[in-house]
Amino acid sequence: MSTPIYERPTDLLRTLIRFDTTNPPGNEAECIGYLNGLVQEAGLATTLLAKDPNRPNLVARLPGRGEAPGLVLQGHVDVVTTANQTWQHDPFGADLIDGLVWGRGSLDMKSGVTMMTCAVLRALAEGRTPAGDIVLTIMSDEEAGSDYGARFLTEEHPAQFEGAKFAIGEGGGSAQYLGDQRFYPLMVAEKQVCWLRTRLTGPGGHGSTPFRDGAMARLGKLLTTLNSNRLPVHVTPVMEQMLPALAEQAQGTLAEAAMALLDPERTDATLDQMAADGVPQARSFDALLHNTVNATVVGGGIKTNVIPSEIVLELDGRVLPGYTADNIVSELHDLLGDDLSFEIIRHDPGNADVDMTLFPLLKSIVEELDPAGVVIPSMVGGFTDGRMFSRLGIQNYGFLPMKLPAGTNFGATVHAADERVPVEALEFGLQAISTVLERYGTDGAL
Repeated sequence: MSTPIYERPTDLLRTLIRFDTTNPPGNEAECIGYLNGLVQEAGLATTLLAKDPNRPNLVARLPGRGEAPGLVLQGHVDVVTTANQTWQHDPFGADLIDGLVWGRGSLDMKSGVTMMTCAVLRALAEGRTPAGDIVLTIMSDEEAGSDYGARFLTEEHPAQFEGAKFAIGEGGGSAQYLGDQRFYPLMVAEKQVCWLRTRLTGPGGHGSTPFRDGAMARLGKLLTTLNSNRLPVHVTPVMEQMLPALAEQAQGTLAEAAMALLDPERTDATLDQMAADGVPQARSFDALLHNTVNATVVGGGIKTNVIPSEIVLELDGRVLPGYTADNIVSELHDLLGDDLSFEIIRHDPGNADVDMTLFPLLKSIVEELDPAGVVIPSMVGGFTDGRMFSRLGIQNYGFLPMKLPAGTNFGATVHAADERVPVEALEFGLQAISTVLERYGTDGAL
């Protein structure tokens, strides 16, 4: 008898990587279909829901005892492009070399889907009935905004998640290092997408005639201002928990810097000093203490010898929990002037409140598996599918624990060339999630 797939997470991950689910276009159907077959073969009923037949989503519910709210395990199988990247190995070859699985999606997030799927199949095979229903949800389209995946499911099929109060997904749990201390940031909140468009106008005319203060000049001034200034400091409740927890375990000047970040009068100067000192987390802390905008798309001009009278600029804005699109627009007006108008291209508002109920259980499991590690609450500057589940009143936790070795920065390969994951880290995460399913809802462990 062959070894069941839930005992071979490396094999499952390698199989998933070999499905080219680059988004766009996604074409996740074959990959989702494979997972659907595994889950059905194990004896669990499944539901496939799709806005587009080529981009289905899989939902499977492992019935619980009704003693705890439902727990959603949610992940996506689409991946970002490998175009214009130089890889040492085939990004869809899933090579296993010296204990590392190479390939697009090995970290983001086919490894997470592997952990979740194997944990559910293991619980099913061992005849365990969890305290609450476990809703395994494997989706398409996270990398392009969730329209065919989490947004579609939560808006069009919310009944699939009836009774659920918590969710586990990507966005946290992988080991990071400050000095010699290993931390596991566990994501409990994320910033909101707020993409903007503005138009800069000015006199147009023949390129041979000098013009001052036209649309191009205004664009240059705007970009220079954005490059030279931050938006105001905001210390959110999550950061009020995260930074002291970090300072308690960090060493020397790093501990001092973490506490200094909590003082809005010192935040920006501290961030500048951390960056100058080469602290790798300086940029991420910067994003977590401000609403942010980055200019990303510029359109204007139709001919070399014609001065354009209009430039269109798109901005990737990210808004902290508890703040709104109106807040970031107001901050941009304060910085850039009131003569600009901003159009909202896309805004995904999220919940300001954070439910920490499940945090102690998740923390205890990781610190039990790695006594030298410290789990801290965290926020992410990007977005995940978790933001969509929060709209249903489901608190999402970024919890894909991976014990990554010191001196390596596999996270730098997410969305980049040579993405890879250690087999040991994958197995660590599977054990953590399996333990969550064992202990969830038992003896008050929620």
